[in-house]
Amino acid sequence: MDFNIEGLLACDLKEIQDERGSVLHMIKNNSVGYDRFGECYFSEILPGFVKAWKKHSIQKQNFAVPVGRIKLVVYDDRINSISNGLIDIIELGRPDNYLRVVIPPNLWYGFSCIGDKPALLANCADFPHNPDESFTINYQENKIPYNWI
Repeated sequence: MDFNIEGLLACDLKEIQDERGSVLHMIKNNSVGYDRFGECYFSEILPGFVKAWKKHSIQKQNFAVPVGRIKLVVYDDRINSISNGLIDIIELGRPDNYLRVVIPPNLWYGFSCIGDKPALLANCADFPHNPDESFTINYQENKIPYNWI
């Protein structure tokens, strides 16, 4: 998958299925775009809701959606970036788009559930959460040129 935004990366993930259910791979210590372990957490997104906008100055995100489907939107406002001002929109989730998306530092991102059931986003970040290096903007403030409605 090709993106408009410099440094944004998508990696195919392995799903092993049988009659009992699936095993879903997410990340290994030698995976492309993975540098180190900081923390891993899950974010549930309910249908019709938006979680946006967030940016980290140091932390790199590794997102995968093993349950449900989301729309992930990434915006580049980095002054020296060749993709400054660009947006990428990615639908993530099973059964047809089980990927890991790597979001480097200093990119704004947000996501919404696009199904009728809750979605679960997994994030394996390279540093533990530190509120001093993360920034948020309420998506309803319209400071980023994307309309979630």
